[in-house]
Amino acid sequence: MTAQVPHILVVGGGYVGMYTAYGLRKAARRGRIRVTVVDPRSVMTYQPFLPEAAAGSVEPRHVVVPLRKTLKGCRVVTGRVTAIDHAHKVAKVMPEEGPEYELAYDQIVVALGSIARTLPIPGLAEEAIGFKNVEEAIALRNKVLDRLDVASSQPDPALRKSALTFVFVGGGYAGVEAFAELEDMARYATRYYDNIKPEDMRWVLVEATNRILPEVGPELGQYTVEQLRKRNMDIKLETRLESCEKGRVVLSDGEEFDADTIVWTAGVKANPALAQTDFPLDEKGRIKCLPNLRIEGLDDAWSAGDNAAVPDLTAEDPGVFTAPNAQHAVRQAHRLAANILRVVDGQEPQDYKHKYVGSVASLGLHKGVAQLYGVKLKGWPAWFLHRTYHVSRVPTFNRKARVVLDWTLALFFRREVTSLGSLQMPNEEFRRATSS
Repeated sequence: MTAQVPHILVVGGGYVGMYTAYGLRKAARRGRIRVTVVDPRSVMTYQPFLPEAAAGSVEPRHVVVPLRKTLKGCRVVTGRVTAIDHAHKVAKVMPEEGPEYELAYDQIVVALGSIARTLPIPGLAEEAIGFKNVEEAIALRNKVLDRLDVASSQPDPALRKSALTFVFVGGGYAGVEAFAELEDMARYATRYYDNIKPEDMRWVLVEATNRILPEVGPELGQYTVEQLRKRNMDIKLETRLESCEKGRVVLSDGEEFDADTIVWTAGVKANPALAQTDFPLDEKGRIKCLPNLRIEGLDDAWSAGDNAAVPDLTAEDPGVFTAPNAQHAVRQAHRLAANILRVVDGQEPQDYKHKYVGSVASLGLHKGVAQLYGVKLKGWPAWFLHRTYHVSRVPTFNRKARVVLDWTLALFFRREVTSLGSLQMPNEEFRRATSS
């Protein structure tokens, strides 16, 4: 009697999900295992390049990895896992269209990742935009350039000032890089407007703590603040957004002003869908994991990345978990795939152990900060290191080549600063024609 081929269900197609399935694809093609990946999106977004995609330095299509093309040998289901009953090894899947159905599995990888951590701030849901996927990056780029068009054509000083005010909430990587890259793009774009100067714009970064970019250390964080302020960018530390109803921004320091563009990048939290599972969760809603990336108490369930509490074996103090960033997620996924194959072959899984090597951040074209292995870099060297590191991490040679080609072409041609905001409302003109 032929032994049944183990079915591995990967819930989520982000860093952990995609890289884990990528590590399992050869075994799947050889018939050793079956792999199914379930995610609402059919692509994986390489988030570190979102700021450059928003600023026009990288083509947006080149920062997403198509799952079906990359994971040959694996089945990809475009849908959302709404619940997991591991006691019966069944997951409920809600496809893009049609009724919900159940999907059985032998082993499961929970890689639901994180979502934006929001607060009950009046007007936030209606007025702000996030910055976690390529759609948001494109929309934000279009919004910034569209506001320049509006301000250039607007005689009312108050409306013009509101159009040229851009507020970013959150001083972590996503916030600071998007803030700096988009200001750099908008500053460049003003050369094409005869009535807008760079100093007419106001860029405000709101951070609740007393520092930005904590991952690069206090010295480089302070350097970043100084460099941004030299560009006339307003950095408000120890300040909170109190309200933004109808674009009226109210800050905890008492300042009020109007802004057409508000971007929320103030942290992330584990995907709340984990509450609809029977896995053990910690106080932050993350899945409790062992160092070998197995879920506590289970031999056939695994997790890693932002939605998992994975013990950091390199930390001096016990009870420390690996940070929720791409550096750990990608490496954990490689270890996770290897461990699953070891278990399939009857071997014991190995522990994940990686000492954090440092961080890199871009602050616009030819500007950046970096701290790797204790070495601190600023300016052009840090910016070059940022690009070199991340292009080495983009999955597949195809995507690496396309990103490098984008950068190479930028050496010979000027930056593209055309707004395509009307693409977000493709039926608007037709609607007007039918109503006239």
